[in-house]
Amino acid sequence: MKISSRVLICVSSLVYVGLAVGAASRAQPPAVGENTVIATFHAEGAQIYQCKPNTSQPAGTVGALAWQFREPIATLIVAGQSVGRHYAGPSWELVDGGAVKGRVVKSMPAPTANDISWLELEVVDHRNKGVLSEAVTVLRKNTKGGVAQGSCDSEGKYLSVPYTADYVFLRKSN
Repeated sequence: MKISSRVLICVSSLVYVGLAVGAASRAQPPAVGENTVIATFHAEGAQIYQCKPNTSQPAGTVGALAWQFREPIATLIVAGQSVGRHYAGPSWELVDGGAVKGRVVKSMPAPTANDISWLELEVVDHRNKGVLSEAVTVLRKNTKGGVAQGSCDSEGKYLSVPYTADYVFLRKSN
């Protein structure tokens, strides 16, 4: 039986990604508080905002247009290779088929005003088996960019703001 070079490249890529994810897991400190690091992924992408009437401003400014967060769109990277994606939910999905969805439990301002906040998220949903199947917590840290700036003057208009961050996935320590 003859195997095409395309199949070999695809299989080789998946093996490399699996090794990269495994290496990322092993390269992390063994524990953070009561939890153990499963993996850390660097994310590169954008925070998407939509221009909408503001409902949370002080009296007199309610209804004025403001940028409101809509969703993140990012590629998860290990050793220069794409290993998954981050998107609305917030959700993280890896090439191994596993995925998690989180809910923000803590927010801390980033070191500079131009960078989106650092977050602690509780994992509230798991899909399929994979590297993230035991994740209970996600930390977003080392953020750069992602803050909407400037006025929005047209309701419904979108703004894509580039950002990078590191996402650390934790499981309960035994």
